[in-house]
This record gives sequence, structure tokens and C-alpha cells, in this order.
Amino acid sequence: MAGLRGRLREGELLLGTFIKTPSPHMAELLGLGGLDFAVVDREHAPIGIEVLDLMVGAARGVGLPLLVRIPTNEPVSIAAALDCGAAGVLVPHVRNAGEAQAIVDAAKYSAGHRGFSPSARAGLYGTIDPVAYRSRSDAESVLIAQIEDREALDHLDAIAAIEEIDALFIGPADLALSLGCGPADTALDEAIERIIAVGKRHSKPVAMFTGRHDQVAGLVARGITAFVCGSDQSMVLAGARQIRAAATVQTS
Repeated sequence: MAGLRGRLREGELLLGTFIKTPSPHMAELLGLGGLDFAVVDREHAPIGIEVLDLMVGAARGVGLPLLVRIPTNEPVSIAAALDCGAAGVLVPHVRNAGEAQAIVDAAKYSAGHRGFSPSARAGLYGTIDPVAYRSRSDAESVLIAQIEDREALDHLDAIAAIEEIDALFIGPADLALSLGCGPADTALDEAIERIIAVGKRHSKPVAMFTGRHDQVAGLVARGITAFVCGSDQSMVLAGARQIRAAATVQTS
């Protein structure tokens, strides 16, 4: 198992971020910055398939694996992202094993449901053997189920038991909302521990969003190995604020 999928499955510490700006330049810059991966956020940002195609091309040029958080668990969006050459998909609101299996059916050619065309970027525009392309796609595409609903907590074992699901991703904000609690409440912390425990039981890596990179070490100690740290927008905002604060200090 090669590439990002292999590293994820091996439990390497992986650091990424969300991309919310519809620009190939942002994907290129983040790759040059040395991140392990990035996630194009089509769920919460105005990023269409045409721009996604350009972003994936730019990211591949600098060796940055791009995942795509698709808007819904829907076969066309999953297949389109993979056809563009994305390394995989992050699917929001996966609540049970049936929804997790639907991701596999939409993404893996071996499941027998995904429409096949080797003419897109992922198939190097038809220049490689079709059988080899299908095999490589199934071996390398990353499928991550986002756990962010109360209902999902009762189906964690069944979701994690699906071999082709590569990781469980904790979405703490939506999970807290679904649980009816705040981000610092015990109920959320207990739910996170349940997800981590299931990941360990099934030898399935657990990933998580965090808005603060200084939290990573503590979360690694709890058993989380892959992180989406903030977003491109939060990085730009933080940088602008640092410039403003530094200039204010110097002139005061």
C-alpha cells in the first residue's frame, strides 16, 4: 500500500489543513510549505469541480496529496474528485455502516458500481493500461469517514469494520452540536474517547480537526495520528493579525 494511504494506515503522524479558497495557487503554496496533505473543502466553501480540477493539478505538481471533503455522501461527487486525480475523499456525516459502504461502492472499481473512464487525469489521460489504472486507483485512493453525529456513535464498530474505510475522522464542532453540548464539555470528550477506542480495536487510524496546532501533541498522546489543522483562511488571517500587532507595538 503506497503513498498517503499507506502512511495513514501505518499510523504516521500526518499534518494537513483545509483549503477553503478556490485557487490552485493555494494548493501549490501549501505543498511548498511541507504539509503531508490538504483537504479541499467542497462542503463549506464555494469550490466547484472546474476549480477543483485546477487545484489538484497544482498540488500534484508540488507533490501534495489532496483529499476532497465532498458536499454529501453521493457517488457522482466521489467519483469526480477521484477522476480529477485527488488522493481520496473525506465524507461528512457518516452515520452507519450502510453509509460507509456507499463510499466504498462509489470509489472502488472492484465494488462494481463506479463508472469507469481512464481518460481523466487520474488515468493519465488514457495513456496507461486500463486494468493497471483500476488496480492502482483501488490500492491508493483514501477513504475517510467523518464521525460527527450522535447516531454514528452507536455504529462505530460496524463502520470501522469495513476494510476499505481507511480512517475515522472526528469533526468536533458538529459532533458537539449533535450531542447538544459545548466544545469543552465532558460529553464531547467521552465521545472522542469512544471513537479512539474503536479505532484501536479495529487497527483503524483516527484523524481529527483542530483549530490549534499546539493541541496536536496532547491529541497524539491520546491515540490520534492525523490532523487537519485549521485552514488556509485561518493561516492568512493569523498572519495578517501578527503583522498588525507587530506594527502596533513598534509604533506605540
